[in-house]
Amino acid sequence: MVAPAAPHGLLQVTVKPLGLAPSDMRRCPRRCSSGNAAICRLSPPCRQPSQKEDEAREGRRALTPEKMWVAVMLRRGSSSRTLPIRYNSDVSLLPSSTHRTAHDARQAERRPLSRPSRTFHRTPLFPPGATAMKPMENVIELVNRIQRACTVLGDHGGDGAAASLPALWEALPSVAVVGGQSSGKSSVLESIVGRDFLPRGSGIVTRRPLVLQLQKTEEGQEDYAQFLHIPKRRFTDFALVRKEIEDETDRLTGRTKQISPVPIHLSIYSPKVVNLTLIDLPGLTKVAIDGQPESIAQDIENMVHLYVDKPNCIILAISPANQDIATSDAIKLARDVDPTGERTFGVLTKLDLMDKGTDALDVLEGRAYRLQHPWVGIVNRSQADINRNVDMILARRKEQEFFESSPEYAHLASRMGSEYLAKLLSQQLEAVIRARIPSITSLINKTIDELESEMNHLGRPIGSDAGAQLYLILELCRAFDKIFKEHLDGGRSGGDRIYGVFNNQLPAALLKLPFDRYLSLQNVKRVVSQADGYQPHLIAPEQGYRRLIESGLNYFRGPAEASVDAVHNVLKELVRKSIGETEELRRFPTLQRELVAACYHSLERFREDGRKTTVRLVDMEATYLTVEFFRKLPQEVDRAGTENPPSPSADRYTDAHFRRIASNVSSYIGMVSDTLKNTIPKAVVHCQVREAKRSLLNYFYSQLGGKDAKQLTLLLDEDPTLMERRQRCFKRLELYKSARDEIDVVSNSR
Repeated sequence: MVAPAAPHGLLQVTVKPLGLAPSDMRRCPRRCSSGNAAICRLSPPCRQPSQKEDEAREGRRALTPEKMWVAVMLRRGSSSRTLPIRYNSDVSLLPSSTHRTAHDARQAERRPLSRPSRTFHRTPLFPPGATAMKPMENVIELVNRIQRACTVLGDHGGDGAAASLPALWEALPSVAVVGGQSSGKSSVLESIVGRDFLPRGSGIVTRRPLVLQLQKTEEGQEDYAQFLHIPKRRFTDFALVRKEIEDETDRLTGRTKQISPVPIHLSIYSPKVVNLTLIDLPGLTKVAIDGQPESIAQDIENMVHLYVDKPNCIILAISPANQDIATSDAIKLARDVDPTGERTFGVLTKLDLMDKGTDALDVLEGRAYRLQHPWVGIVNRSQADINRNVDMILARRKEQEFFESSPEYAHLASRMGSEYLAKLLSQQLEAVIRARIPSITSLINKTIDELESEMNHLGRPIGSDAGAQLYLILELCRAFDKIFKEHLDGGRSGGDRIYGVFNNQLPAALLKLPFDRYLSLQNVKRVVSQADGYQPHLIAPEQGYRRLIESGLNYFRGPAEASVDAVHNVLKELVRKSIGETEELRRFPTLQRELVAACYHSLERFREDGRKTTVRLVDMEATYLTVEFFRKLPQEVDRAGTENPPSPSADRYTDAHFRRIASNVSSYIGMVSDTLKNTIPKAVVHCQVREAKRSLLNYFYSQLGGKDAKQLTLLLDEDPTLMERRQRCFKRLELYKSARDEIDVVSNSR
């Protein structure tokens, strides 16, 4: 088997079983540097097995432990060395254990690999006192690290502020210690640790969950403790640990008797403990004391339920033996959440305080209340022992002597006591973690995808420098401009409304113009008479025609300007719609307002250009009349006159004459109307729609160029609620990614 790649400068160890002792190996016939044919099997050209080796492979000769050897290849850089080492059944040759300690690695670096020590092959593979790491053995420490990260990043279960976010804490296996007040809960934990470190007193002493992470160290190392909130400080005086727990509790809850669901993380390193994580919860109570709200009992029960309701939680239910088990608060709660008893461990304390002549065999043997796991009896230190500061190791010894010497419990002594309880819980916790890792990994991967999707929706954090902020604003503007153009070009709805203005609104407005009233007989007579002045026209009333046409064409100004305004309103609505559809802009309300205001300013300028252009089109029609249209009129009159010449006495100023003038003017106005029906849309599109597509944001860009860093920051001022949500999502995403990496490291060691 080959060890994973070692860090630069460290030894890499490759282990290959040989199966035979050196006495069973013969010299390499090729006289290679190893001088041993069995070791030369690492090099195929030197492969010449001996007869004993062949017999061993075929099973005709048993290999005893004394004759089991392995070939160890040491490699550092380009240098390597292969040595035979006797197999030690106490040491597992696994990839995760092949890297030596940092001290040994530094020592090895000082020794040339080409000339190893003669005694190296007799040196153990691991430093004295070290144990080989079995696959997945570090799973408890893995969960410990993830739990610490959860607390740092605000995920500790039951946190209302982050309740809308997925909680990794809820999926992690844990051991929750529950029990009523004065049930001996603190004494059990101190007995498991072997240290006196928990606060004591009357009433509710544990007012915040205490996540107690025990980590076994090598023999001879000093016991010490570390808190997550002050990770750089080591506590070797456990009286100071007790004071720090009290101070940290008061820091969050005050010196009142209030409780808080935010846990305190305490890690204890000692050679006298097993790898185990326990969560000490406030003791269940029924009566509120001075300084506590009347709802304290329900509040504590709700907090305990936050932990024990999880299917991955192991419940350590502690009950005193000198009380009826049927009235135990811990058992009652465990029965509610775990009716089958599959994840409940029952602990019976104060066995030495039972009345004479009574015992707890019915409970310990599972007859009074059956669980899937065996009950464990505990004998804690008495108050007198606590007052005399009796050593915990001595207390453990006295506890074991109690069970071994007791006629009632002697047959159960091997599975009684705090040491047995700690080992039992450690094994169970490790088994649960191993079983749950696949589902936890699946949950983590799914949640990472969900959080990344939400982060993409909420947007990434903003850079603090002006360049990054300016770049972000320009990117947001480009995103908005793209959506706006899609609306105009038909990729999104809304642009078709502009065509509706030209195809429906403008023709309808032209038809509604009051030309019937304007070209009435009475009005035509008035306009023509006024145009002639004191001298009537001789042949045709040209001035009357011109005045009728010019005044009539002024009516087209209204529909032309209305078309400009209608398109302007459509463009404004598309701006608002595009702003709302640009998801990246939703987080910046100030920028949205500034962008809308700048766009409206540009659209106003486009509208003015459009109005001037369309009105100019109308004025051009009135300024220069189409001569060809009128030149046809006399010819038609002559033809008509030739066929039916008027009598000399016919009066040119009859009503028929004025009706003919009105008809001619109406025809000309109709021709102009048809022309404007085509040219007004062109002018509007050219001056408004086209410019909106090309330079809608030019005014905003000109303003943006004059803003300093402070103004850019104000422009990117976000909604505080959105900022808080993104920050929580970002922290939670980092937590899940870290947890995934931690699990991958442990899983790859299998």
